[in-house]
This record gives sequence, structure tokens and C-alpha cells, in this order.
Amino acid sequence: MFAGKSWAARAIVIVGLAMSGFHLYVAFFGPPDAYVLRSTHLGFALTLAFLMLPWRAKAEAERPGWYDLSMLLGALAAAAYPIVFNDYIVNRMAYVDPLQTADFVLGVTMIVLLLEATRRAVGLALPITAAAFLGYAFFIADFDLEMLLDQLYMTTEGVFGIPTSVSATYVMLFILFGTLIERTGTGRLFMDFAMSLTGHTAGGPAKVACITSGLFGSVSGSAVANVMTTGTFTIPMMKRIGYRPGFAGAVEAVASTGGQIMPPIMGAAAFVMAEFLGVSYLSVAAFALLPALLYYVALFAAVHFEAKRTGMQGLPRSELPIMTDVLMERGHLFLPLVIIITVLLLGYSAPFAALCGIVSVIPTALLRRSTRQYVRLGTILEALVAGARNTVSVALACACAGIVIGVITLTGLGIDFTGLVLDASRNSLVLALVLTMIAGIILGMGMPTTPAYIVQVALLVPAIVNLGIAVEAAHMFVFYYAILSAITPPVAMAVYAANGISRASLWDSGLTALKLGATGYIVPFMFVFGPSLLLIGHWSDVMLSMLTAITGVICLAGGLTGYLLGPAAIWQRLLLVTAALVLIKPGLGTDLIGAACLGLVIASQLWLRRRNEPATVPLATGDANPGTRSGPDA
Repeated sequence: MFAGKSWAARAIVIVGLAMSGFHLYVAFFGPPDAYVLRSTHLGFALTLAFLMLPWRAKAEAERPGWYDLSMLLGALAAAAYPIVFNDYIVNRMAYVDPLQTADFVLGVTMIVLLLEATRRAVGLALPITAAAFLGYAFFIADFDLEMLLDQLYMTTEGVFGIPTSVSATYVMLFILFGTLIERTGTGRLFMDFAMSLTGHTAGGPAKVACITSGLFGSVSGSAVANVMTTGTFTIPMMKRIGYRPGFAGAVEAVASTGGQIMPPIMGAAAFVMAEFLGVSYLSVAAFALLPALLYYVALFAAVHFEAKRTGMQGLPRSELPIMTDVLMERGHLFLPLVIIITVLLLGYSAPFAALCGIVSVIPTALLRRSTRQYVRLGTILEALVAGARNTVSVALACACAGIVIGVITLTGLGIDFTGLVLDASRNSLVLALVLTMIAGIILGMGMPTTPAYIVQVALLVPAIVNLGIAVEAAHMFVFYYAILSAITPPVAMAVYAANGISRASLWDSGLTALKLGATGYIVPFMFVFGPSLLLIGHWSDVMLSMLTAITGVICLAGGLTGYLLGPAAIWQRLLLVTAALVLIKPGLGTDLIGAACLGLVIASQLWLRRRNEPATVPLATGDANPGTRSGPDA
């Protein structure tokens, strides 16, 4: 592991192992004091950031300079202070007792270096946003430095707030779990399983991308990482059977983005949502289940209709794995996921479920010879280091978002912003939702899903809740649009990643991704007006909503691609889109209108198909030569 590596690379390995080891220890034996856990977690993340991402480096392998090491030491001091002087911080009266000199110095150091580390890890947008909120607190709300530092550094209302807590207790463990199962061959299982299931059907590789990215994305929780993992296989396969590069890249980008809303694991923001709502993570997964299924049903239908419209075939069965062989050789690798779901259903916490999943990965891989090869000490240690490295961007984004939350709480900006949204929408729920959707997409374009969601919870959710929608639906609404920014041009990170493989242009892939992911933009409105899609309400309402919603998203896919039972004319496409839109709103009247529109399209296509079938004339009995005529007219 250390052979031929520089001192910086060795330091990254050591710190990564220490970080993973610390969080596994905490998961086994219970968390320490909140300040100790969150400060240690953030200290590890800051250390790795300054080691992995040097100031002037053009590549991650380059060594950090003296300025990087200086910032690293400053960050360590600022992170260690709440641990070493924990009694002092816990026992002082916040906003009453004056700050000491060390509080000022290390508080400013933490905020400045956190902004810089976040810039290196996730880009400029989030640090600029946090700096703008700090400027608002200073220059508009007129709060002094002491009050700000008290809020942001000396309490758990800022840098060490709920987002950092979630990153330290939930996210780190699930990222470790995802990294471990990836290194033990589960990615190959997902790919072979999907290929054996749908690879031979019309447009098979595109359907493989849907299934594989949904499975893998539910574990990885990152759209870009998902694209770079599964897209290297699926995009070339799609191009091979005739999909144009832009369409192939768009399918993979949309499928990978949906992984963040696909239970059982989803993305990091889902754990933050559970904390904000005060419910179990299993409840959040239940809220997300039907919307996620609608998302993937619509995408699956769209690629199927596109394949039928253009006459594409699947891959030859001789080139595909056999389902029974896949399950016999690697099917046991599903066990860790089954264990996590079972532990959650039994009522245990998400961190405990993640720990059970982590503990089960190695014994599961050892069950069969086909996967036993992955169980090596070096592989396990590499997975632990990779898990720590993958956590850095999430941990820093959560801590930086904590600055925004702290300022909003301190200044009361959230209440003011709620008033602005209500005034702008003139108390119209639909207009307020549209404004929230636009704000969510814009925020998500500039920062990762988790901080984008956190900022919206503070600024936008109260406004739409005040207009009468369920709190759960409001949180899911903003969560969706923070995710969908990954496929929304011009800043569509998942599309950019897919284009690196497909070699298509941004606008070709981006506009196609918008069309394929159109259901994702509509589904949030569906569960706002019909919370039964979040499994809230009587089971009969849930089943009816699910049936009409599935019908609606298939109609939308058919209308946008121009195919249902056959090629669709313009008027048929308009009817299909109309059917989809009216099925959004719950109610017997709208459901009947949607059913009528769909029925008219199906009837017209069946009639047209029957009319275009070649007429067959039955032969007379004993007529040996149908090419000759007989009878009086011969």
C-alpha cells in the first residue's frame, strides 16, 4: 500500500484509515460528546482536503506546499479546540459569557479555512454562498464578530450543527458500506443482473443502464460517481446498437441521478432530511419509494419507446450472461443490502443498520469462490481509505452549509424570506411551488445536493408549508429539485460526466436528459397535491394514486418520444401529454379525463395498425396454383 508512494500519499492513507477506524469504533461503542464527535469528524475531513487538494496542484498526486501544511495545522488547531476545552465550551452561557482571545482566533481560523477547504473539494459556489450570508449578517443585519463566532463556532447551531452531525453519524458509515461492497464485486453483480434481465430486449443496453444505475446509485448516492462507474460499460453498449451519443449519455446521466432518490440508501441529503423531520430514516425511504419508482418507470418506458420507434434491437443472447448463472455465482452479494433493509424494518437506527451491513460484507464475499478473491487485506484497507476520501466533500459541504443555517437562525432571515416568497406568489400555492422549483434547481447547479437541500429547508420550505402542504411533501419537493439540477443545463454535472464517455455535445445530451427526466420535474407536484404518493394516507388511496401516476408517467414518456403502441401523430402525442398532466392532480374527474385521452390514443393506434395490416385472401380448397384464375371470367 505504501510502496513507491510520496510522504503525502502515505499520510493520506494513514489519515484515511484513522478516520474510518474512528467512525467504526464510534458505531460499535457509541458516540462521544457531540462536540468531540463532530469536531473530530471535521478535523479528519479538513486534514484530508489540504493533503489531497494542494493549492497549486494540477493533479491530485502532487504534493502539498508549505502553505497547505500551514493551513492544515491551523485547521487541526481549530478542530481540536472544542475537544480539548470541551468542559469550558459546554458549561459557558452562549451569547452571554464573553469570548476569550483563543475563541476569537480559532473561530475565525475555522471559518476561513473551512471556506477554503470547501472551495477545493466542491467548487466556488457553496463558499461564495456562505460568504454572502456572512456579509449579510455583518453589513445588513448589523451583527458583530463576537455574536457571529458565538453562533457559528461556540455552539452546535453553526459549523458543528445538524448537517455535520448527520455527516459524522450516518453518511460516513453508508459511504464506507458502499465502498466496501463495490470492492467486493457487487458492481459486477448489478451489471450482469441487469444485462441478463433486459439486455436482449429492444434497446436492451439502455434498459441495462436504467437498472444498473438505479441499483448502484442507491448505494453510492452520487450522480457523477455513478456515471463514471456504470457509464463506462453502458454508454459504449448503447452506442454499439445504434443510439446516438447524446441519447446514450443522457440515459446514463438521468438513470444515475435517480439513484439519490432510490431506497434503500439514497443520497446523503436523505439522512439530513430524517434529522430535520424528526423521523426515522426508514420513514424517509418510505416517502421516497413510490416517487423513485415513477421516475424509473418513466425512464424505462422512454428508452423502450425510443428503441421501438427507431427499430433498435437488443444484444445477442449469446453475448449476455444467464440469469441463473449470475445468481448462483454472485447473487449472495445482495445479502448486505437485504440485511440493511431488514435491520431498518426491525426498528433499529440507520447507523446501526449501516454497521450491520459493513460487518456482513466480508463474510458474504467469502461464501463463494467466485467472490472470495476480493477478500484481501489490501483490498479492505484500500476500501477504508477510499471511504474516508469520498466522505471529505460531503463533510465539508455539510459544515459549510452549517454557516448558512447559523446565519439564517441568528438573523431571522428565514422568516423574512418566507414573507418575500409569499408576497411574490401572492399566496398562490402553484406559483410558490414554481418559484421554489426554480430556486432549488439554481441552488443545486452550484453546489452538491446536501447543502442545496439544507439551504432550501431554511429559506423555502417554511413558505410552502405556510400555504398548507404537508411538511413531508415540502421537504421531498425541495430535495427532488436539488437532485435534478444534475441533469438541468447549463450546469448539468451528471451530463458533463456522461459526455466525457459518450463524446456528445452538452446541449444535445442536456436537452435529451431534460426530456427523459421530465417525469422527475413533474412528480414533486404530484405528491404535493396527492400526499398518498408518499405512502401517507389509507392504503386504498395509495394504490389508486400509484395506479394513476404510473399510467400518467407512461403517457408522458409516450407523448415526448412519439411512440406508444406504434408511432404517434402530433395530435396523439398532445393527447398523451394531456393525459399525463391531468393524471397528476388527484380526483375522479381528472382521472376519467386522463383515461379517456389515453383510451382514444390506444383505440386510434389499434385501428390504424389493423387498417395497415396486409389483407390476406383465403385460398379455395384444392387450388394448387394460387397464381392462376379459373371460372367463367378466366
